[in-house]
Amino acid sequence: MLARMLFQSWRFSIKRKFLAVVTIFLAAGLVSALLAVSIDIGDKMAKELKSYGANILVEPASNAALPDELSHNTDLSSQDFLDEKELPNIKDIFWRNNIVGFAPLLSADVKAEILSEKTHDKSTALGQINVLGTFFDHNIPVPDEDDYHTGQKIISPYWHVQGEWVNDLETPEGEFIPALIGEQLAQRTGLKQGDKIQLHYQNDKLDNQSAVEITGILSTGGAEDNQLVMPLNAVQKLLGLEGKIQSVKVSALTVPENDLSRKARANTDALDAEEYDRWYCTAYVSSISHQLEEAISGAIVRPIWQVAASEGVVIGKIQLLLAVVTLAALIAAAMGIASLMSTGIIERSKEIGLMKALGAYQWQIALLFYCEAIISALIGGTLGCIAGWGLARFIGSALFGVPLSFAWIVIPCVLMLSILIAVVGTWFPAHRIAKLYPVEVLYGRQ
Repeated sequence: MLARMLFQSWRFSIKRKFLAVVTIFLAAGLVSALLAVSIDIGDKMAKELKSYGANILVEPASNAALPDELSHNTDLSSQDFLDEKELPNIKDIFWRNNIVGFAPLLSADVKAEILSEKTHDKSTALGQINVLGTFFDHNIPVPDEDDYHTGQKIISPYWHVQGEWVNDLETPEGEFIPALIGEQLAQRTGLKQGDKIQLHYQNDKLDNQSAVEITGILSTGGAEDNQLVMPLNAVQKLLGLEGKIQSVKVSALTVPENDLSRKARANTDALDAEEYDRWYCTAYVSSISHQLEEAISGAIVRPIWQVAASEGVVIGKIQLLLAVVTLAALIAAAMGIASLMSTGIIERSKEIGLMKALGAYQWQIALLFYCEAIISALIGGTLGCIAGWGLARFIGSALFGVPLSFAWIVIPCVLMLSILIAVVGTWFPAHRIAKLYPVEVLYGRQ
């Protein structure tokens, strides 16, 4: 009997049912798209925010006792260094797949002279300049990853080069070592792309020289604007520090900080066993830093909080905005369903009165309306999931250049929310049924 009444209801009020399905379809489509975006936005935004640069800095443990201004300004002979051989350990931690890339650093002040274009003889002294050795796009052996390469091209997408990048995938051939000159250093010295300079480094034990050709002008907005940036192995050879580096910048995908990560940041020993396991197995910047410190001997690892904190704040605000929009869509849909059901009850008041006169219980009549609403919810929710899948892919392509992945957990969630919208929207009108008296309704008094 219930099935027959539902069929007749849909048959004779198809327009109203269609409006109910459309209302739920629009809400379900928006909600499913926003849920899919919210689930995948963390990783996508974290990758986009890598344009801020590296968010973790690895240094020798001795640097922890020195202020930042002094740790890199002391004489090379009094500095401690990290071993370049330990760089593959960065990709051998629990969160190895979250490591986007890394770049070792080695810098020092050296003497420089411009070489004559015709004879390559020393012609004009430039005085002291600061050289920086690093990876640009360098192959490095990593366990279980063939042809892994990393460097500033990967972790510093904000680096702008006017000219050609240094190619350090292979050992440079020829007399001159390719290098990038910082924008401010180029302006101060008058050097330009294609110029050749001679570098000279001398101390008590060695006297080395290197010939360099400038392949491009580098603009970063940072200290690199005043440096001559070269392949790491060339600077190591010039300084007599083969296999040594001063620090490593690491770019890692992380999740926003919360109370647990802040507690661990303050004192790891204050965590109990369960908290420690949960913190260690979550991609907080502090837990990844801790694992890197375990993997690299003699190192202290510190998050670059200006970058790490900004990532968490941006992602958190975006997810809050998505939650507010989703809630607004649910409320609007519930109000729309309530309005449609209220109109339906008014128009079908005589039918309801007749059912009451024939002995139908209150709950039986309410069940009829709830079943009608649930059927509309299932149809609208299913169509909404399909539309939401397409909308999520469009949002991903428009914002990030690649479609967002659609998690299948979204489908049951959206269907349950669609049913909830329909039931909540029907609950208020259903209470009006109790106020309908058969005699008054059938005689047209109500």
